[in-house]
Amino acid sequence: MKCVNRLVTDRVLWIYETSGPSRRPPSAMMRSPLLRPSLHHFLSLRLLGTAAPKAVERLAADALPVALNFEDPSAFRVKSFGELLRALGVFQLCSVPVLVNNCGKLMSVARTLLGKRGFALFLRPSVYAQFVAGESEGEITHSMEKMSSLGLRPMLAVPIEEDLGESTGERRYNDNLASMLECVDMSHSNAWSKDPMMQLKITALLSPELCVKLSTLLSEQQYDLDLLVRAMDGEASANKVRVLVDAEYTYMNPALSLVTMAMMKKFNQDGAWIWNTYQCYLKESRSLLLEDVRLSISESFCLGVKLVRGAYMDKERKLANSEGCSEPVHESWEHTNDSYNGSLDILLELISRDPQRYRIIVATHNEESVRRAVQRMGELGIDKDGGSVCFGQLLGMCDHVSLTLAQQGYLVYKSVPYGSVDNTLPYLVRRAQENRTVLQGIRKERDLLRLELHRRLRQGLRQGS
Repeated sequence: MKCVNRLVTDRVLWIYETSGPSRRPPSAMMRSPLLRPSLHHFLSLRLLGTAAPKAVERLAADALPVALNFEDPSAFRVKSFGELLRALGVFQLCSVPVLVNNCGKLMSVARTLLGKRGFALFLRPSVYAQFVAGESEGEITHSMEKMSSLGLRPMLAVPIEEDLGESTGERRYNDNLASMLECVDMSHSNAWSKDPMMQLKITALLSPELCVKLSTLLSEQQYDLDLLVRAMDGEASANKVRVLVDAEYTYMNPALSLVTMAMMKKFNQDGAWIWNTYQCYLKESRSLLLEDVRLSISESFCLGVKLVRGAYMDKERKLANSEGCSEPVHESWEHTNDSYNGSLDILLELISRDPQRYRIIVATHNEESVRRAVQRMGELGIDKDGGSVCFGQLLGMCDHVSLTLAQQGYLVYKSVPYGSVDNTLPYLVRRAQENRTVLQGIRKERDLLRLELHRRLRQGLRQGS
């Protein structure tokens, strides 16, 4: 295996050296300037001695999964009548742009008029219940047990993060750390999942201002990853919970990636316990991914990847325009799709050769990307329940995709925020605004919910007559 990894490393280096001129990515850290390879070149890695024989490839092709059908409302038969009504009502509200764009202001006004308790009573049975698991451990446990009974796995997320100007001091970071550790214990101590995961935002533990300063330094000089690794104390993965570190804004991502890669080198020796997130709406996303593949090979650690399209597009464009810079995000939805699918292909190719070293969560609500992943898994002979590839969607959204995948035996995680109404409100507002394109595209899910609701009403009428 070491020989194969050395060959892969040499091949990747050759790609960087022969791909033509490119700029140094602003998030480059502790690395020499790298060049952007083409997908064609990277996929030729399969020509190394690790590719499956043609006979095996033919067998894999013969065993391709049947086409996934996301058009069947029967996926919602596991939901109660009340859950159907709630989802329909919430999705109808989320489909109104003026409400989504101004939801923060509207909720602030409602909280002022109704008071803290009245506002919580109003929000809890509607938006909160749709997207949040609960506040007490009993409520969370009930939600997780129901999810587990449906074949879905929870990925707990403490909804705390900070942006520039929102820092509240060291005490806040210590409280956040305690919350994160509680999340680890909760994820591990309950029998909700055989392979528990949780999400973490580094800006809940480090000042955003510090992250921006460090990102600026990293764009100007290289950094020795080993220095940060040696500075890290303690142990990770003691409770065998996989930690997925979220990406955030481009002006702080280099610092977040530096910390994440240092944790990977320290803690990912026997498996992918720390994962990094790659935002495919960024023009540099594939270069960053390939850099980290190369780094994981040269530094001998396992690589966990959370692949997303991205959720900060509007703010990234406004910031770039205000500073007179070129936009870091792709010009069109089609380019973002190409970026996502290309990165997905790269990871699946790597996993097909070494499923223990690489793992990915295909975190998307896009049906075509899900179908593509399933198709390629079948072609490459990747086990649907082997653990190297899983799928992820947000709690309360895209259930027709999540439930269909789970019914077909694929590993599916739902991102599950929890906490009080007050603590989760900023999270819900931010997610609504950042995912407005997803929320406005839930017409299909709404239609499927409506079909299931009508079926039950007709069934009730027949039984009553």
